[in-house]
Amino acid sequence: MSNNTHQFQTEVRQLLDIVIHAFYSDREVFVRELVSNSSDALEKLRLKQLTGAAIADPERDLRVTITTDEEARTITLADSGIGMTRDEVVEFLGTIAHSGTKKFLEAMKETQGGTQDLIGQFGVGFYSVFMAADKVEVTTRSWQPEATAVKWVSDGQEGYTLEDAPADTPRGTSILVHLKEDAANFSKAEHVRYILSKYSNFIGFPIDFNGEHLNTVQAIWMKSKKDVTTEEYNAFYQFIGHTESEPLTYMHFSADAPIVLNSVLFVPDENPEAMGFGRCEPNVSLYCHKVLIDSKPEKLLPEWLRFLTGVVDSEDLPLNISREMLQDNSLLRKISGIITKRFIKHLEGVAKDEAETYEKFWAQFGRYIKEGVVTSWEHKDALGKLLRFESTFTESGKYTSFADYVSRMKENQKDIYVLYGTSRAQLEHSPYLDALNARGFEVAFLTEGGDQFVMESLMKFDDKDIKAIDRSNLDLPDIEDTAPDTPALDEEEAGGLSSWISDTFKERFSKVSTSNRVISAPAIALQGEHDISPEVKAYLKAMGQEVPETHPEIAFNPRNPIVMKLAELRKSDTELATLLADQIINTALLRAGMLDDPARLADNSQALLEKLLQK
Repeated sequence: MSNNTHQFQTEVRQLLDIVIHAFYSDREVFVRELVSNSSDALEKLRLKQLTGAAIADPERDLRVTITTDEEARTITLADSGIGMTRDEVVEFLGTIAHSGTKKFLEAMKETQGGTQDLIGQFGVGFYSVFMAADKVEVTTRSWQPEATAVKWVSDGQEGYTLEDAPADTPRGTSILVHLKEDAANFSKAEHVRYILSKYSNFIGFPIDFNGEHLNTVQAIWMKSKKDVTTEEYNAFYQFIGHTESEPLTYMHFSADAPIVLNSVLFVPDENPEAMGFGRCEPNVSLYCHKVLIDSKPEKLLPEWLRFLTGVVDSEDLPLNISREMLQDNSLLRKISGIITKRFIKHLEGVAKDEAETYEKFWAQFGRYIKEGVVTSWEHKDALGKLLRFESTFTESGKYTSFADYVSRMKENQKDIYVLYGTSRAQLEHSPYLDALNARGFEVAFLTEGGDQFVMESLMKFDDKDIKAIDRSNLDLPDIEDTAPDTPALDEEEAGGLSSWISDTFKERFSKVSTSNRVISAPAIALQGEHDISPEVKAYLKAMGQEVPETHPEIAFNPRNPIVMKLAELRKSDTELATLLADQIINTALLRAGMLDDPARLADNSQALLEKLLQK
């Protein structure tokens, strides 16, 4: 039995020191690295078997075996994979990062010690074991029948020894880790079980841990959809989601180009944020070859998809040695874009083919879609198709889409009309609807906080502008006068009334007029083209920011009896006319959500009543 002692070169010792002290933020990842290496070795042997090559120990099962010994303070990780010859041991273990050590160290100097963008190009993951080890013994036998077994031993300091191993050493590799005193917890069964279940639960080969088969849940995302049953999807969701419920819907997606991706994403049956648990954390994990890279990767998916639970696996990921940070963030953005587009397509399919399921989805998660419209500019048009709302053409509690809205538009209708408020009941009594109803135009009811931000972000749907009907710049087509004999202010009287109100309430309004926009109410208040909405004003107030002064427009109804009476009173009883005009204006502002001080309406009502009782 030959024995050779080898010294590490100075630069190799420097690199090993970096691996041990700088690469990893958590010691536990060395277990993940060694299990991942075992899985790779088993996969390589499986491919050799498929070629029909002669293999040592052909009857030996493919598996990973892990044992802990708390008394001896050791952990052993073994596999029955492809193994290594003596030359391969020297090449892969004897010279750390043999192909690029100098380049790596030079790059380290250039980046002033920054490792995160450099790690992963040099294949040194095995050496993470020395974060926890005093000494490591690697015993290996190659798959080649004539190869002899080899034993490699190192303390990670000055060098290593290499000697022949016993002739009866089985095919594969066994790594015996003698743990440092402060790393003794890695010899404790429960701690190692936790690490294995966290990182290596979906390895494609059996993991035997202290005599127990550990990884019983399959990585269904790597299977073809036709080979996975609904029961298996539900069971997998319950496992990764730590729940007993079933998902509302799920997407199983695979792609070969431009990036190799395999993914399963689940929509929970309930919105966790609506249950009082606060803002939910992303629950889509990132894997590479079924090995966990990050359970909560930042920017894997956009923030508005944080309600999803699932797995994304890509073999194209360039990883650093710790697998804790992706080298190429642009690749992560590409993955995010591909998955996001496919999930939006999935929801479109659910909306089309499973209307009842989509209704449940919208009730629970509709606000996330709205958040996406506001925050994901590149996806806003696609997300606009998923929006749902009630309208003047739907029954109470029934929702419609912009696509259906557009399909019902009148020939002379060029825009999509929306109205914001707190409830359908409130909006149904809005005076703004009169002009739209008279023309047979549908109006979407938007009753949730933030809806105005959503519509202002969306702006258009199917090349149709989205316009709020409480804005002064609304351009409506003329309609035939259905009551030509109804008394109304003539042009001179209307102009005189508008001028008098403008003079009486100086600088309060940007414009006062009579308009065909008002049909039943005495007057309506309209937001100026550049005024901020009541919703935005409330938001600014809540944030403690300065609220810019607004000057709405007031449009009077020239056919309304109260307005006609006001036109007479302004000439005969200015005091009463002023009180009446103020009452009409404040009521219009209140209905529009623009009355900053409701007490003004109450005070004026009392003064008006007192004046009338004096008559």
